[in-house]
Amino acid sequence: MRKLSSIKQTILVLVSFSVLNSCAQNENRITTKVKMNNTENIEVATLASGCFWCGEAVFQRLKGVEKIESGYSGGKIANPTYREVCSGLTEHAECFQITFNANEISFTELLQVFFKTHDPTTLNRQGNDVGTQYRSAIFYHNNVQKEIAEDVIKQLDASGAFNSKIVTEVVPFTKFYKAEDYHQNYFNDNKNSNPYCTFVIVPKLEKFEKVFKDKLKNP
Repeated sequence: MRKLSSIKQTILVLVSFSVLNSCAQNENRITTKVKMNNTENIEVATLASGCFWCGEAVFQRLKGVEKIESGYSGGKIANPTYREVCSGLTEHAECFQITFNANEISFTELLQVFFKTHDPTTLNRQGNDVGTQYRSAIFYHNNVQKEIAEDVIKQLDASGAFNSKIVTEVVPFTKFYKAEDYHQNYFNDNKNSNPYCTFVIVPKLEKFEKVFKDKLKNP
């Protein structure tokens, strides 16, 4: 099947390069897609890979990504604030919700970038960002996304792409709460003023752009 072929390509890409920071025709059945016009096949993915500033900065540069928003998912209270999420008590993860044109980039390709641009083997931690809010997670919107995510993780673990076992959660999507306005487009608005952008996000983007230069909006 083409999906399995795409997954194998993902494995090859991830094994060929070191981890940054320390999969498909049947995907068109995804139930979250919204038909915009005859040339677009719009779908939604919700991912968590640590600080949402980093994830947003990476994925907004990909061809086929129509919109990306930083926010919170996987928690137990409604409308959490950043301060509440940072406490770890709400159980939300910092995440980003991607609206993408599946005719230009598939869910499998998004996962390829996802697993390449963070460490999916560290539990509740990315670098110096520690806490359940920084956990690695795929919030699947339907069984197709769930199957693809589980297949990718299974094959990555079997291939030895990482030195340790992947701990990324694959859990059903329930609710996405958009983060406060100042968190949106954060890197682009603050890259010259926030040291976190300079010392954490810039190096990540430089490596990402070298590996995925054929997938960039503006290579």
